[in-house]
Amino acid sequence: MLMLVLSGMRTRWITFVGSFVALALGVGLIAATGLALAATFDAPERGPERFAAAPVVVRAAGHLRVDTPTGTRTKPLDHPGPVGPRTADRLAALGRTVADRTFPADVTAARTGPHTMAVRTGADAREPRTGPDVTVARTGADVGDPRTDAEKARTGADARKSRPGQDAEARVGHPWPVAAAAPYRLTSGRAPAAPGEVVVTTRPDGAPLRTGDRVLVRTPAGSAPRTVVGTVAGRGFEDAVFFTDDEAARISPDIDALVVHADATAVRRALGPDSGMDVLTGHDRRRADPDPDRDARALVSVNALLGTAAGITLFVSAAVVASTFSFAVAQRRREFGLLRTAGATPGQIRRTVWAEAVLVGVLASAAGVWLGAGAAPLLVGRMTEAGLAPPWFALGDASWPLHTAFWTGVFVATAGALVSCHRAGRTAPTEALREAAVDSRVMPASRWVAAVLVLLAGLGLPALALALDPGDLLGRKSYITRPMLLVVGFALLAPVLVRPVGRLLTWLPARLPGATGVLVRENTAAGVRRTAAVAAPVLITVALAATLTGTVATLEEARATEARTATTADFVATPGQEGRPLAPAFVERARAVEGAVVSVSRSTAVTVLEEDTALVTSEARAVDPARLAAVSELPVTAGRLSDLDDDAIVVNEEWLTTRVGDRVTVWLGDGRRASLRIAAVLATGTGDNGVYVTRRNAGGAGVDRIDVKVAEGGDRRAVAAALHSAGAATGTRVATKAEWLSANGPGPDDPTRTGLRMILGIALLCTATALANTLVMATSDRVRDLAVLRLAGATAPQVLRLVAAEAVVAVGVGAVLGGVVAAVNLLVVWGALVLLGVMSAVVVPWGTLGLVVAAAALLAAVSAVLPASLALRTRPVELAGARE
Repeated sequence: MLMLVLSGMRTRWITFVGSFVALALGVGLIAATGLALAATFDAPERGPERFAAAPVVVRAAGHLRVDTPTGTRTKPLDHPGPVGPRTADRLAALGRTVADRTFPADVTAARTGPHTMAVRTGADAREPRTGPDVTVARTGADVGDPRTDAEKARTGADARKSRPGQDAEARVGHPWPVAAAAPYRLTSGRAPAAPGEVVVTTRPDGAPLRTGDRVLVRTPAGSAPRTVVGTVAGRGFEDAVFFTDDEAARISPDIDALVVHADATAVRRALGPDSGMDVLTGHDRRRADPDPDRDARALVSVNALLGTAAGITLFVSAAVVASTFSFAVAQRRREFGLLRTAGATPGQIRRTVWAEAVLVGVLASAAGVWLGAGAAPLLVGRMTEAGLAPPWFALGDASWPLHTAFWTGVFVATAGALVSCHRAGRTAPTEALREAAVDSRVMPASRWVAAVLVLLAGLGLPALALALDPGDLLGRKSYITRPMLLVVGFALLAPVLVRPVGRLLTWLPARLPGATGVLVRENTAAGVRRTAAVAAPVLITVALAATLTGTVATLEEARATEARTATTADFVATPGQEGRPLAPAFVERARAVEGAVVSVSRSTAVTVLEEDTALVTSEARAVDPARLAAVSELPVTAGRLSDLDDDAIVVNEEWLTTRVGDRVTVWLGDGRRASLRIAAVLATGTGDNGVYVTRRNAGGAGVDRIDVKVAEGGDRRAVAAALHSAGAATGTRVATKAEWLSANGPGPDDPTRTGLRMILGIALLCTATALANTLVMATSDRVRDLAVLRLAGATAPQVLRLVAAEAVVAVGVGAVLGGVVAAVNLLVVWGALVLLGVMSAVVVPWGTLGLVVAAAALLAAVSAVLPASLALRTRPVELAGARE
């Protein structure tokens, strides 16, 4: 048996090389993505940073804790409260205490000092926050977006757009006494001793700040020139400005954290069990650091992206390998017929094919693991360069992805050969006598049953979701996994669909002068298995490319449509630096603008306990109900927005309780519990229709957006001038409605689009390999047919044109079938949007589809022509007389 297997592989080495390359590439991609995926399971272990030298740190509880029948549930708070004065006085009796106050302190170069200072621009992603930020998702499904919440523009400001305040260096202010908690040490100068004096951090790659510089520092209390009297070396997690203790207290009266030089047990005893304060010691002190969960949060989207890439790679690789093995067995039916004539039993034929698959699987999987181990560092490096992963992301020492990839490859090879084994064993001895190359019985009953069942599932599940929960169809997992069933179903039916689709594509060429069009039509219909094997990988890639990019683009267009409809303001003001609240001075000046209706709002969050088991947090905006109607048209399905007050809440249809007048228990952004009456219900839409509350229920959130509507009879130019003047003075970005909508939309380098391009690149690579392998195998097996054409009078260029045309038609068949799959999926998305109340057009990614199909057609033509041109170098008489 072994000698027979080795002899067959040596004789048909082209077939097995093609299978080997396809499987090795698939295993390599799985290994590479698996190694990168393994590195996302554990964020870097960082110790305390901001309070590394503090013995005990007391701060308001950063997590909401709710007891339920199934246990205690926790959720991060959006805006933890401050440490109260009474608490600070009580702890001061135990030992020395140092108050930390954290506030924005943006530094701008001043020309009046003894030194000239070059200031970097943009906000540092590591700036500390007093609490987790709320993200307003405006860029579609979040496949492959590694930015932290603090880095996203919850205020609508896009990091890619220019804005006021870009000449200011975004820093954070603290009182000088708390610097020792890090610890910071003076590298030059002295500590600040009077108002107007500051100490700043420096870093090697930053602007050269030196003692004696005069700088303009903008804080919530306003802008004022200050003198740098000392510098400290930066510690990497923040760029700080230190003020005197009294001046910091004037700028930011609230105490964000308290360093206590006392025994932790005594501190806990003094506070009591229900104080709402966290007493942090040891490693737990990192919970008081700026954005302590930034690393873990950054890895969530990286994990999702790599998991999606690995899943699609596995799916495409399995389909490609199964198709390759199936075609290889179909090519060898005469060979199996001869073996049956010589006395081989069906079981022996099956074992031969299975043994070949195992041998190829083991060798190809080993080669793929080697390739994947070498490609993984390149993949990680490319992801960090493209911004899909944080700069510190690196491979770990996990080896299990390599083992998983190896055994997955072996399993895929053997599983892909099972159907082929069964078909090979059914080969009759009379197959050896066949000379015709026409495929017959290309669809056994078992394949019909499987295809029908898979297609029913692929169509039935979305239909059920449309009836029960249309919003579920807009999730990333749904629109990535949903096409798989339809792809498998159409791939199973490909042998039946090839003839009608092929005749449709060749209808016009067959009627043109010359025999090429007719031959292409007849050869496509006769070689159903060959055409189906070429069309299958194209079908998969076109379906995935159109579905993924089309769905994301359609959702983006739907969100843009919602935003255009909901926002009726003429101007929108947002902070110049991401994640910062608007300057109080700008808020005051905006409210004083004549001829304008000004709506001030805050980003916050509310949490509700659903079914007594899960805490669900919803993004919310705190608004002035009387002003909201003037600057927006929200999709209200029940109730009235005007009924919103301090005892009420506006929810959307995703909430379990949506009956107007009912009361719901919620926890606000600062952890307070409240029972609020439902005043109105909004349509679910694409998910951006959040919750609305009043300022009293904002949970400590600061103003981060102002919508301005020019009043009837007002002077638009005067309003715009006043707003821009106030914005320039306070570092606030003032945009027209159109500018704001554009800033909220995705750009060409949006992480979501970049991630999709990476996933589609992997699928296209698998498709390219499958096309090349299949066409080389098919063309090499047709040398006698080509020789007959030469003997019939065809010239070599004519034969090569015929071969290329057949390959392109096969690609066209796959593109048509893939387009049908994509059309069904995009119609499902459109139907879900309509049911959710969003009337938006379906966006078809014609450019992406054109590139994919053109690349596949070019590769197919080259892969078919090259082996054919090599074969035609031999005399046609010798080729026609050759036997297998």
